[in-house]
Amino acid sequence: MSAAQKLTIDIYSDVMCPWCAIGYGQLGKALGELDGEIDAEIRWRPFELNPDMPVTGEEQEAHLQRKYGRSAEEGSQVRGQMKAVAESAGVSLSYEGGADPAPPAMMWNTRDCHKLLGFALEQAGPDVQTQLKLALFKAHFNERKRLADRETLLDIAASVGLHRQAAKAALDDAELEARVVAEEQQAWDFNISGVPAMIVNDKFMIPGAQSPETYVNALRRVAEKSRAAA
Repeated sequence: MSAAQKLTIDIYSDVMCPWCAIGYGQLGKALGELDGEIDAEIRWRPFELNPDMPVTGEEQEAHLQRKYGRSAEEGSQVRGQMKAVAESAGVSLSYEGGADPAPPAMMWNTRDCHKLLGFALEQAGPDVQTQLKLALFKAHFNERKRLADRETLLDIAASVGLHRQAAKAALDDAELEARVVAEEQQAWDFNISGVPAMIVNDKFMIPGAQSPETYVNALRRVAEKSRAAA
């Protein structure tokens, strides 16, 4: 049996994006099917859906109604459809924090989240970066934590084994922020205007949250092209 084909998958994503969590769940199912066939290294790249969001944040449904011009009824329908897709992907978007009443679902400025994710990749590698990304998804969707609060972010960083003081320094690192901004510009250079968007081996793009079958077929095609070019 031939060795598994190594691929890199750069996922442009925002922590506020439920479809990014869903897309990763679907990708995970695909990679499970491709186990032994494809060995994928996943790296998370920054994309801010709301770069001008103030630090005070905005209530989620009010934000979506304003941004997309949809009614409350339309929003409820979209959430129902999204929940069904998420469940099929093995992803929970529901509040699980236990508070009664639940805190409001909010949208936050995510620049600091992306700086921490960049720091995690540089200092600890892609596996720890993915652990941090999933912890941020959980904090946002399942625990409804204030992701614009730096102490909250440092707690999350420490929970995946990152050094708290080093992470704190990273949040104030102007060079790291410049790299985040440059990567966001690179997304636009790739003509990425929505997320998730996955760039495989630096040149093949898979846009949107696709079905596991779509990911399987796309990754197999890239692997075949990579073998042929080797």
